[in-house]
Amino acid sequence: MSASRARTRHDAVRIIEAKRDGRELDDDEIDWIVDGFTRGVVAPEQMSALAMAIYFRGMSDRETARWTAAMVGTGTRLDLTGLTRGGRLVPTVDKHSTGGVGDAITLVLTPLLATWDVAVPQLSGRGLGHTGGTLDKLESIPGWRARLDAGEMRSVLSRTGAVICAAGADLAPADRDLYALRDVTGTVPSIPMLAASIMSKKIAEGTGALVLDVKFGSGAFRPARADAEELARLMVGIGQASGVRTSALVTAMHTPLGRAVGNALEVAEAVEILDGGGPADMVELTCALAREALAAVGIADADPHERLTDGRAMDSFRAMIAAQGGDPDASLPRAAHTEELRAPGPGRLTWDALGVGRASWLSGAGRSRPGQAVDPAAGVVLHRVEGDEVAAGDPVATVHAGDPGRLPAALEELRGALGVDARPAGAGARGRGPAGTVVGVVRGW
Repeated sequence: MSASRARTRHDAVRIIEAKRDGRELDDDEIDWIVDGFTRGVVAPEQMSALAMAIYFRGMSDRETARWTAAMVGTGTRLDLTGLTRGGRLVPTVDKHSTGGVGDAITLVLTPLLATWDVAVPQLSGRGLGHTGGTLDKLESIPGWRARLDAGEMRSVLSRTGAVICAAGADLAPADRDLYALRDVTGTVPSIPMLAASIMSKKIAEGTGALVLDVKFGSGAFRPARADAEELARLMVGIGQASGVRTSALVTAMHTPLGRAVGNALEVAEAVEILDGGGPADMVELTCALAREALAAVGIADADPHERLTDGRAMDSFRAMIAAQGGDPDASLPRAAHTEELRAPGPGRLTWDALGVGRASWLSGAGRSRPGQAVDPAAGVVLHRVEGDEVAAGDPVATVHAGDPGRLPAALEELRGALGVDARPAGAGARGRGPAGTVVGVVRGW
């Protein structure tokens, strides 16, 4: 059936009613309403009502895959076939995280993967709320720019093998408008719509292979492990159906990854990892994702740890930053004001990821609405991490802020995120393990 005939047959109210009553939408209905919303034929309040109906009624795998394809179809799909490095054709592979606290993995993983004969087209976004945005982090590097057109992106990939940049407005534009509605109507956590949102952009960017980091825990969009596993299964299925070789790691986000939560603070930690050091949880998850991504493009028995310690990953990072106008030798911004948080008593320490993320947001590192400026130097540095033994009065974290007026609220939030269990190990004290622990793998290949 042609698009014009489908438009005359369908009606937004009837589609909303169908989903409200639990009926599975057919392909024509999905194509029509996504296209109609993009063109302004379907009113925002109607799409909001449908989003709420989907939130409560869900979508089948077929509906979700079709919804994803319809959103991809509202814009262009990048063609990265025939991409070469050093005169040789190379496969493309990308990574996506569902969002977390202190999750600067992309800053390390992208240049690390590029030390092999692959190209990594990482289209990233900005932070909203307690989760940080990759572009916000990199913009703390003087001169670095997020916006590249398709030709520039391809050129950087050919020269360095790695690019991290903003998605163009013509990639799955329906998702951008629909996400804005979901954000103000409480429907962001819908698993089918979350899967379609993520995968529409990744499919549109043209990558040949994709590894997903799907998080659960207090710092994740969906705290329950079962929800994360369902989201991983759904996204892998969508990717495979779209011709993208896809797999997913399900990982823990009950406590922050690494020690830094902010923008420049996370860049500094990423550089530390690229220099062969850094927090063990960040290193281990980076290497696990690297092995998965490389396996997806047929590179077996890779040793990511070696390339983090022998200088190759750092060289790749510096080349990637310079190719996008950044100065890899420039000093990062530093906050004018800091204040320490100390342990209230002795025991084994825990951190709640959501609370730490909110503390960083309150310090000025995040935004509460799209387009709002962030403080590149603001955030939280943890001196002691989950499972560490502390004594009363030990410094456990420092809040960084450009505006001293932000410190009290950020410290209060951080204090609420801190737990100290005085019971000895083995007597019931909590031991949840580090952030980034891989609890499951879903593969479509």
